[in-house]
Amino acid sequence: MRPCSDEDMRVVVLGGTEFIGRRIVEELVARGDDVLVVHRGRTEPQDWVACEHLHVDRADFGTVAADVRAFRPDAVIDTIALSQADVDAVLPHLPEAQLVVLSSMDVYRAFELLKAGANGEPTPLREDSALRVGRFPYRGQGLGLDDYDKLDVEPAYLERGGTVLRLAVIYGEHDPQRREEFVLRRVRAGRTRIPVGPGNWLWTRCYVGEVAGAVLAALGNDRARGEIFNVGEPHTHDFGTWIRQILAAADHEAELVEVPGELLPADLAFTKAHVQHLLFDSSKARDLLGWRPAPVEFGIERSVRWHLENPPAGADTDFGEDDRALA
Repeated sequence: MRPCSDEDMRVVVLGGTEFIGRRIVEELVARGDDVLVVHRGRTEPQDWVACEHLHVDRADFGTVAADVRAFRPDAVIDTIALSQADVDAVLPHLPEAQLVVLSSMDVYRAFELLKAGANGEPTPLREDSALRVGRFPYRGQGLGLDDYDKLDVEPAYLERGGTVLRLAVIYGEHDPQRREEFVLRRVRAGRTRIPVGPGNWLWTRCYVGEVAGAVLAALGNDRARGEIFNVGEPHTHDFGTWIRQILAAADHEAELVEVPGELLPADLAFTKAHVQHLLFDSSKARDLLGWRPAPVEFGIERSVRWHLENPPAGADTDFGEDDRALA
């Protein structure tokens, strides 16, 4: 969807070959845009869409800045700005063009309270909801994200008139985190009873194809300039319902059996009771950008089908800890 322009665009995508960026590139090419993907060259999808590639480590982006300018982009989409260093390495070298950067719902104070086992933030979260007080939310957790903080990324892009898209939990084809796997591994194992907690926690999700749709809705749209938008499903079901939706999409019948939290397998611990919900309000993106996400069942069905057809390595035996509570 392009609300403000019917002309094909020239778009640079930073990242763009793995998950969210990959889907964005595919949708851009599908609608006829000319795309230059700037990435490290470590991931090259086979039999992929036709687009130009430019290989460089992000820290060395300045060495290819002239090539990016020569592409004459109308827009630049940054899918992998994770830290202040990532911003400093790229933003000063970007040409005058529309800028879109992907951010995260982890910027909100509610996320910080959730990790602390506390509450206090009203939901749904809107773009002007309170932000985190602490910094570097994953520092010291062994994830290689010690310097990660989207709060260091957003301001510089906004100062350039860029658009910030704060993403909910994203699932879909090529998801490296395989967010439905906690159910699908039990489907493959033929489990007919699945242990869960209350499963009433609300954490807004979004199908990767709908994220790409939000990005495309922002491109060429004057209403997107200098704005922040939450991007998530319009209506969020609790985790218990999401499990049932995954099972339905997999055409598998299983009983959800509520067990005490201490008996839950590690990969199902998030179904226990939580204090702070992470519920998004994405109405601003729908109202200002004209973004129209499909019903959630659309994305779940496509995502589940892909993950069943493309199981992770060792999926037949990689069940991990038995569901001992049901033994």
